[in-house]
This record gives sequence, structure tokens and C-alpha cells, in this order.
Amino acid sequence: MDQRHESSATSASGTATKPLHCIVKLGGAAITCKNELETINEDNLNVVSAQLRQAMISGPFHGMDWSRRPGSLEIPTVADNFDDQSESGSKKFIVVHGAGSFGHFQASKSGVHKGGLSKPLVKSGFVATRISVTSLNLEIVRALAKEGIPSIGMSPFSCGWSTCERNIAVADISTVFKAIDTGFVPVLHGDAVLDNSQGCTILSGDVIIRHLAEHLRPEYVVFLTDVLGVYDRPPTEPHAVLLREIAVQEDGSWSVLKPKLQDTSRQVEITVSAHDTTGGMVTKIAEAAMIAKLGIDVYIVKAATDYSARALNGHLREDIPNDWLGTVIRLAK
Repeated sequence: MDQRHESSATSASGTATKPLHCIVKLGGAAITCKNELETINEDNLNVVSAQLRQAMISGPFHGMDWSRRPGSLEIPTVADNFDDQSESGSKKFIVVHGAGSFGHFQASKSGVHKGGLSKPLVKSGFVATRISVTSLNLEIVRALAKEGIPSIGMSPFSCGWSTCERNIAVADISTVFKAIDTGFVPVLHGDAVLDNSQGCTILSGDVIIRHLAEHLRPEYVVFLTDVLGVYDRPPTEPHAVLLREIAVQEDGSWSVLKPKLQDTSRQVEITVSAHDTTGGMVTKIAEAAMIAKLGIDVYIVKAATDYSARALNGHLREDIPNDWLGTVIRLAK
């Protein structure tokens, strides 16, 4: 195994006892107001949390957020009708979220993604970035817990993940593995981490998903975004075309199957926001293609829509219905 890509994927017993159903990426632009510093899109997050619960849990559920919000006088309500029924019917998910309006500003302002921890600005930015992204992680865990999802926040930095030349070097996923095995839903996020070559960098949530998919082999992966899927050009431009299906070859190259583009010589145009330190859609497509190479279907779809609900529930495993809008990235047949 490549020395830069070490991983531990064993549970306490050394083997997996429960297969992983799905890895979900909550895109930062979908769950936050990306142009408003550290502002959560509450409506989208609430809808997505409910859709995730419907995909994971069959039957009744109990809220699991028994904490008092800062500044609130409301006393947490604890259900008194818990029973001892088995949760064996629950499907196993992992959630990974982006930062959106949390973390990106701090990282970009200080240059954390470029390294250089010896510089006071970079070290301060590293701390500020982690404060921001972990605060978002807590709010997402809280939203999922309110829906009865037994979510557990896990920060890559705190779990010992690190990089070398911005590629994953160490990623011990044994804790993630144990959490899944014991019925929890790990909630990871893009994070500021140490880098063996440049001191520090930003580890993208999309890279985290690819690494987890490689070692845990979910049945499928869903990327929830703020647009319907992948377009042939920025979706705000006139005549932008939604790419419905992308086929990935074994060498990692990819081509558009649906729809047939009239100008086949035209390259798909991708833009990255100026403050995005993780590569934006460029990274998303590259990592999705790597996942598809493993034989795992990837669905990129707009969050908090009927289309996202259908993707999360696994309704797209065979043929993609004509009335479903999103992008499917899968291994070429």
C-alpha cells in the first residue's frame, strides 16, 4: 500500500458485522448561506435531516438532542416511552459535510491550505478554521439527533488524520468503523489538518468521502448540493445543460452519456468560488469519478428536494427514471 495512504479499517472484533448502506455528503452551499458568514440554511438542513431519517430508520423515532441551546430558557424534553426493541432494521449511513460559510473565510484569509505553521497568521487561522467548522459540525449533529438519528460528530484532526503534500497520509478509520458497528452515524467534516510536507492544509470533505468509500464500500454515495447536479458550464449561464449520466472508465477518464451534447468537442466548464480552498466542483467530480471506479454509483442532486429524497432512499439503483433530475456518475458498462 502507498505509504502516503495508510488506513486502519478494523472494528473491535477485526471484521465488519453490518454493511454500510450509503455515504452522504452535505454540501456546504446546500446547508449554509454561503455568502453570509457562519450562517446555516435552517430550512434546508431541517428538510435534509428529515429525509435522512426516512432513509435510515423505519418506524417510530425519539429525538436525541437533550441539550439546552445557549441563551435559551427552554428545558430539554426527554421522551419517557423508550422501549427495548432492536434497531436491526436501521440502515447504516455515514454523513460528511462541507463548510460552506463556516471555515472557508478563516482558511482563505490566513492561507492555512498553503501551509506554513511557523507563521503566526497561519497558526491563528488554523485554530480559527477549526473553531468554525467544528461549530457547524455540532449544529448538524444536533439537527440529525432531533430527527432521532444517533449521530456522532468526528473531526478528522482529532481522529489523527493527516496529509503529505496535501494527499492523505494517515487516516485511521477504526473509530468510524466501531461507531457504525455499534449503531451510530458518524458525522465527519472537511477540516484543517497537519501536513508532513508543508505543516498544515485543508482536507476536503470530498476527499474524505472517497477514502471512506474505498475502505468501507457503501452501496452508493449521494452528494447533496445547491444545484440540480453537474452542468456543462456554470448553471447560472444561459443554455447550461444538466449532465444526467457520466460514465467513468477504469483509467479514471470520464465521458457524458446523457444527454448527448451537440458540440462534443466542448469541454465541461467548471468554476471555483474565490474563497473556496478545497477545489469546489472540480474536486467533487474528480473524487466522484474515483468512487465510481470502485463500482459504487454516485448521485449528485439538489438538497431538500424530492430528487434528493429518492436518491437517499436508494430508489435509483437500477434504471434512472426520466422524471428524476440530478447527475449519476457510475462505472462504464
